[in-house]
Amino acid sequence: MLDYPLLAALAAVIRTGSFERAARQLHVTPSAVSQRVKLLEERLGTVLVVRGQPCTGTAAGQRLCQHVEQVVLLESELRGTLPGLSPADGPVTLRIAVNADSLATWFVAAMAEVPSCLFDLVLDDQDHSAEWLRKGEVLAAVTASAAPVPGCNSHPLGALRYRATASPGYMRRHFADGVTAESLAGAPCLTFNRKDRLQIQWLRLVLSDPDPARIPTPPTHWLPSTHAFVDGALAGLGWGMNPDPLVADHLAAGRLVELLPGRPLDVPLYWQQSRISGAALAELSRAVLRAGRQALHAADGDEREDGSAESPSAR
Repeated sequence: MLDYPLLAALAAVIRTGSFERAARQLHVTPSAVSQRVKLLEERLGTVLVVRGQPCTGTAAGQRLCQHVEQVVLLESELRGTLPGLSPADGPVTLRIAVNADSLATWFVAAMAEVPSCLFDLVLDDQDHSAEWLRKGEVLAAVTASAAPVPGCNSHPLGALRYRATASPGYMRRHFADGVTAESLAGAPCLTFNRKDRLQIQWLRLVLSDPDPARIPTPPTHWLPSTHAFVDGALAGLGWGMNPDPLVADHLAAGRLVELLPGRPLDVPLYWQQSRISGAALAELSRAVLRAGRQALHAADGDEREDGSAESPSAR
């Protein structure tokens, strides 16, 4: 039988990244947390935590951490139907993977509809967020993949629309003679991080060239922040793919302009959630579907569930 007080200590260390923070969360001493984790490792005969800054879970440790979180969710559901059960120690924490642009535009509205829960968000590119589900490190994810991860359900949300935007001054400096493949090759752009392919995908779209080798690779500024991306465009640092909700007012006021008006890039989004979940995750899923479908554009191919066609990635 698994010892759940020991498992709770393990999960706290892995999720907070340190024995000290885990101790504060559990209202015990760091020494007590260390002893519990060590005892669990001895009983199971394997290392569960890689001690460091931060502490991380081994594959076995992550699997046990996922198990603890699923048990907490299931117990929270039982308490709704069996009031005789002992009260919970605190709110249920839901660990979710979401991309930065969704968090900055619409996802917080869904979180606010579930005030009884706490959230532990993992930020990652849509093309990679499904991996967190596959590894069992999150309970649900906003992802660009329609194909359900094993053990999960997949629901279409709509498409997050991006526009290639820059300041009027930047446009005069770099595109005085028009937006062409030649001018795009020398005009600095903005890139979120090494996973961000939006600018390249937009170039492939507007230049109508499926061969990546012929797509220009412009010089870039690295700006790993959604709002800094907008600020960088406003300041004239470069052009970048910005979410429509964040730049609509700037475009209307003339503070930003589109490189090619009327040529947006739509990125389909999907909500994938573990089937082993309690009422708290079901409530969040309903809120996410409502918020996403209200804020996002209808996406072509929402009915597709096999993930066979390539779709644009998002950050």
